[in-house]
Amino acid sequence: MTELKAKMYAKVKDEKSLSNCFFTQELLSAFNAPEYSILPGFCDVHVHFREPGFSYKETVRTGSLSAAAGGYTDVCTMPNLNPVPDSVEHLKEQTDIIKRDALIGVHPYGAITVGEKGERIADLEGMSENCIAFSDDGRGVQDMGMMREAMQRAKALGKMIVAHCEVNDLLFGGYIHDGEYARARGHKGICSESEWRQIERDLKLCDEVGCDYHVCHISTKESVELIRAAQADGVRVTCETGPHYLILTDKDLQEHGRFKMNPPLRGEADKNALIEGVLDGTISMIATDHAPHSCEEKSRGLEKSAFGIVGLETAFPLMYTHFVKSGMMSMDKLVDLMCYNARERFGLPLGDGFSIWALDEELTVDPDKFKSKGRATPFEGAKLFGAHKATVYNGKII
Repeated sequence: MTELKAKMYAKVKDEKSLSNCFFTQELLSAFNAPEYSILPGFCDVHVHFREPGFSYKETVRTGSLSAAAGGYTDVCTMPNLNPVPDSVEHLKEQTDIIKRDALIGVHPYGAITVGEKGERIADLEGMSENCIAFSDDGRGVQDMGMMREAMQRAKALGKMIVAHCEVNDLLFGGYIHDGEYARARGHKGICSESEWRQIERDLKLCDEVGCDYHVCHISTKESVELIRAAQADGVRVTCETGPHYLILTDKDLQEHGRFKMNPPLRGEADKNALIEGVLDGTISMIATDHAPHSCEEKSRGLEKSAFGIVGLETAFPLMYTHFVKSGMMSMDKLVDLMCYNARERFGLPLGDGFSIWALDEELTVDPDKFKSKGRATPFEGAKLFGAHKATVYNGKII
C-alpha cells in the first residue's frame, strides 16, 4: 500500500469510527438511511468546465457543483476554451476564474500547441508553474516532430503530456463507431485505427524521449494491447477510460445526441478488452470526459449534435453498480481507479475531502436533477445503486 493510500485509509477509518470527528457525526445523524459509507474525495483528470469562452455550456462554479455531487474533490480541466490557455496571459484568465468560483480543487491543463491548432508549440515553460500538465484534448497533435519537441520540453519541466489520440486523415467525416450500427443505418463511421495508430506513434516517441505520457479516454482493444505492451517494456505511460466505454457498445446506440461522444462507443470486443485492461491494471484511472453542451446542441441527432456527454454525477453509481455490486471488482479497486491512482500519477495530494454514500439505496438517473448545465447522458433513466449524500471539502459541505 502506498503512503498516500495508507494515510487516506487511516483518515476514513477514523471518520467512520466518529471517535473524534463531531462534524461528521452530526452530518451522518441528519440522514435517515440505515447505513452510510465514507469514501475519499474522487479525482477526475479529464473534465471540461467550458470557462472562459463557453459559459452557456458550463462554468467553473456549476462544474464544481456537479463534481461535488459525484463525490469529486479534485478535477483537471481541459484547455479547449476561448482563449485557449496557451500562454501565461491566457492561462491567467482561467486561473482567475478558478480562484474566484471553484468550490473544489480545479487544476487546469495548459495547451500543447498555440490555439490547439497543432502549428506551433505553446509557451510550456511560462505556463508550467500554474498548470497540471499539457494537453491539446479534443485534437490529436498530427505532426510527429512537434509531438517529440513537446515531449522533450515537458520532460525538462517535469510535466506530463496528456494526449487525445486521433489521426485526422483516418476520420473521413465519421461521427459514431464504424461498426454494425453505422453500416445498418447509413451513418459515417470512425474507425478504431484513428485512435490506436496515433497511440502507437506516441508510445514510440515516449520511449525515445523518456517523458511521462498519459493517454486520454481509450476506447479500442488495440489501444489496450499497445499500452499494455509498452508498460511491460518500461515506457512511462498510463491511461484512462470512461464508464460509458466499459458499460455500453455501439449496439446500445439510439438516434439521439446523448449517445454521441468522441471517441465513440465501440464494439463488444473493445468493451471486453477495456474491462480486462481495467482489471489487470493496464488502465489505471476512470475519467468521465465530462463535456457539457447546451440542450439545443445535443438535440440534432447522431450526425449533427455536438460531441460530448456529461458524467461527473453518474460515474460512481455506474461503476459501483456494474462492477462492485456485480462482484467483478472490489470497492478497494474502484477507489484506486477513481481516487488514488490519479492522485499519485498527477501529483495531487488528498487534501481535506471525502464523500458520503448510501450504497444500497437505488436511484434513477434523472438529468433534470443534475447540478451541471449539461443534460446529455446515455444513462438517462438507468436504475443504479449508490446514492450520494454529501461531499465535504476543506471542512465545508459543498
